[in-house]
Amino acid sequence: MSHAERKATPSRREFLDASLSGGIGAASLVSACSAGVSMVRGVCHHDCPDACAWLVTTRNGKLVKLEGDRNHPITRGTLCGKMDQYLTDVVSNPDRLLYPLRRVGPKGEGRFERVSWDQALDDVAARFRRIIQEDGATAILPYSYGGTEGVVQSGSIASRFFARLGATRLVRSVCGDAGSAGVTATMGTTTGILPEDIVHSRFVLIWGANPALTGPHSWAFIEEARRRGARIVTVDPQRTASASKSDYHVQPIPGTDAALALGMMRVIVDEGLHDAAYVDQYTLGFDKLRASLAEYPLERVAAITGLKPEEIRRLARDYAGARPSTIRLLIGMEHRAHGAMAFRTIACLPALTGAWRELGGGLSYVTDSLFALDYAAVMRPDLENQTIRSVNMVQLGRALTDPNLKPPIRAMVVWDSNPATIAPNQNLVLKGLRRDDLFTVVLEQFMTDTARHADYVFPAAAQVEVLDLLISWGQNYLALNRPATPPAGEAVANTEFFRRLARRLDLKDSYLYDSDEQIARAALKSDHVYLKGITYERLAADGWAPLNLPKPWLPFAKGNFPTPSGKCEFYAQGLIAKGLDPLPRHEAPKGSADYPLMLLTSKASGNFLNSSHVGVARAVKAEGEPRLRMHPADAGPRKIRDGEMVRVHNAYGSMLVRAQISDACRAGIVTMTHGWWASLMPGKASANALTSDGLSDLGEGGDFHDTRVEVAKA
Repeated sequence: MSHAERKATPSRREFLDASLSGGIGAASLVSACSAGVSMVRGVCHHDCPDACAWLVTTRNGKLVKLEGDRNHPITRGTLCGKMDQYLTDVVSNPDRLLYPLRRVGPKGEGRFERVSWDQALDDVAARFRRIIQEDGATAILPYSYGGTEGVVQSGSIASRFFARLGATRLVRSVCGDAGSAGVTATMGTTTGILPEDIVHSRFVLIWGANPALTGPHSWAFIEEARRRGARIVTVDPQRTASASKSDYHVQPIPGTDAALALGMMRVIVDEGLHDAAYVDQYTLGFDKLRASLAEYPLERVAAITGLKPEEIRRLARDYAGARPSTIRLLIGMEHRAHGAMAFRTIACLPALTGAWRELGGGLSYVTDSLFALDYAAVMRPDLENQTIRSVNMVQLGRALTDPNLKPPIRAMVVWDSNPATIAPNQNLVLKGLRRDDLFTVVLEQFMTDTARHADYVFPAAAQVEVLDLLISWGQNYLALNRPATPPAGEAVANTEFFRRLARRLDLKDSYLYDSDEQIARAALKSDHVYLKGITYERLAADGWAPLNLPKPWLPFAKGNFPTPSGKCEFYAQGLIAKGLDPLPRHEAPKGSADYPLMLLTSKASGNFLNSSHVGVARAVKAEGEPRLRMHPADAGPRKIRDGEMVRVHNAYGSMLVRAQISDACRAGIVTMTHGWWASLMPGKASANALTSDGLSDLGEGGDFHDTRVEVAKA
């Protein structure tokens, strides 16, 4: 694959800124299967690598069944436990929001009255006009993220609308950007091997990921690799579902992943296990890297990581000695002040061992850079004034409460996100949301903690009710979602909400009124070879299509890295200008005498997807009560027993939660599941009441996994 073939596509952040049985085809919206029964093709919208294709059955216009597409190579007929009851959990849930609501009580109390669309839009438009007249459009802030991953519904019309207004720009970098920046610094791209090719691997190293739970369809390929003789090893501070199913588990101290990778490199180079020919031909800076490895003898790396020297040596030998081998990365370890450097360092390993030479060898991370759609036609970056200020979504609380921000944020529009739950430094975020002078509009399906603070809540359509085009950041199939039923009640698609608001503001620009189909078709008008033959008509008939990638997919077997040098850069000159070491290195996370325990909030739920579905009674019941996992060595001195209510606290805030004493995590670490709404927690505060809102070394991601806490009996 040439550099030209990999021509610029948006990062995950840029994309979000803008942005029943198989075998039944349909050239029209639905295909009649029998009298009154129809099937419609679609795809899951959630922030998940699997991007499952599905089919919806309707009978006499009513939704009766949702199931995975059996013919889709990733989905293979099954949906995960988060989505297999989507029709009842979300679409027909009696708690779903179906009409516009206006707040009648204090912010956060959740008291609203039903109003008409005309009443609500008239008031919103009047408020916006007044704000723009008094302070300019930069006093308005859009806030969205991964509530839907669709090209059309995530941000197309919304992106154009806020650019047209001249609103403050949002940096959408909370997830994925730090890791992607680190991997790109080494490889020039985030895309490595395809998930289906993992079956050819003979050693799969899962690092900072838990695909057995968070990507069950991709996990199936790892299991197939095992059946063919591969060994599976997981590196994670916790004993996750993936770690429990692995051949062995390596548990480093959180934040020491770069040191572990450097220790592995030291063993590999010292013992001559590296691929000297590959390194010589296709990498840059090996001599400098080898010299720097003198700083990482096994004894020092063991002390840093909390591992035994023999554990590090074994892992290095097993990884370098297996052909082909792959490293499976996801986002688990990126949310740190030095998260990007950790990803950069790990990304060096496949080039050092020459793993890229063979099918099933290399690095498996994210695949979104392969989808070379015409994003410019969707997002219209030409409309955006780059001189207008920006706010990082990680630091929302700061933006809403900064007395020196001129003009202040006076209005916020939220869709596809729940910042009261997902944003770090939760208490500061809530302080901002509770401002009497902040006018907040939320587009939602349920009364989330963010919606409870809104002045107006508008009802959002469900995935089976909208048209959308979806890429995947975990595989290589493009899919079209067709609406199987009209939106329930008075709900509307995201795009339609912003069209209506634009009309109410009397905006005449035609690009604000493109239809969803027009946007999807525009995205597909790309001349990139990977999209050749993938038309709107084909997707409408078949539902999905694989990208036209070379077969076998061996992107870096002969180098051709899209870096400045064209090689895998052990020494990355470009990092110097960013204030970083051009060589991989370990930076120690900050400690604290007052708060000695590390807090990790992980995606360990089989029922929630980030903060989605937390408002669904069935999912909450299935999940059970939130728990804080503590190692016995930490619980003992604090006289905390299993099942007791505890207070977790630091300088940012405190929360109440029940303790679960377990050796699944290392001593010195406490963990809990990410996504719980504060309104459902005992003390009305969730884990993000404790998390920091600093930024990572690259990519402007968050540093919230560097959070330290103390735990005491409640």
